[in-house]
Amino acid sequence: MLVTGKEILDKAHKENYAVGAFNVNNMEILQAVIAAAEETQSPVIIQTSEGAIKYAGIDYLSAMVHLAAKKASVPVALHLDHGTTYETLIKCIRNGWTSVMFDGSHFPLPENIAKTKEIVKIAHACGVSVEAELGRLGGIEDNISVDEKDARLTSPDEAVEFVNGTGVDYLAIAIGTAHGKYKGEPKLDFERLQTIKGLLNMPIVLHGASGVPEDSIIKSTKLGVNKINIDTDVRVAFTEGVKSVVTTSDEFDPRKICGPARDNMKKVVMEKMIMFGCSGKA
Repeated sequence: MLVTGKEILDKAHKENYAVGAFNVNNMEILQAVIAAAEETQSPVIIQTSEGAIKYAGIDYLSAMVHLAAKKASVPVALHLDHGTTYETLIKCIRNGWTSVMFDGSHFPLPENIAKTKEIVKIAHACGVSVEAELGRLGGIEDNISVDEKDARLTSPDEAVEFVNGTGVDYLAIAIGTAHGKYKGEPKLDFERLQTIKGLLNMPIVLHGASGVPEDSIIKSTKLGVNKINIDTDVRVAFTEGVKSVVTTSDEFDPRKICGPARDNMKKVVMEKMIMFGCSGKA
């Protein structure tokens, strides 16, 4: 069933667990994520980046996810990840996204508040939930690229000002994670997370979670993270699945190449859902 992001994450916030938000670019990834959610009986957030929309087409993605959600026995939300333009956000709202993220983290705080507030006003009028980001994560994800020197952690005081000024439904904060593959082990600022969660008392989002050690993920959920974004780990699982076929045989049937990749992704997604504590919460 297709639901809003707020519906999924308010429950996660109340019951103190996290829901996986998995980036989808094609049918096989979507099938793997939905199958994992059904097998673990987990609520799930299907994410599409601006890059995914450009690659697959907004109508294709919308139709696939709406069909998958209609057939699924678990709650499914369709979320725009890192929306940077007004046009993209409006197109997603018009095409059936139930949650959108406006990423104004590169703007000065007053401008970020003003722009986010306008998006919230429009989205809420259409029954769509809104995520925003405060602080800046380093690394690269699709069209988002932030040099390490420009990354900065989220200020608790600014977080309060931002949420009060915008009315967002959930907030992505920077506590030491990064987009893409890590060169070393990330060190998360758990004290900052705990402080922000206590001040806001709302769903908190963790971006750049692929590659973060399991103990850090579990601790983050216990301290109040309710949405965890996963992209790179699923991409790696897809690539490894394809390699397992193309490097050991002369197979040329796409079904027999993408099938093992889909199975591999499903396994990884299931492991994440169990780790996040959302298994059985559907």
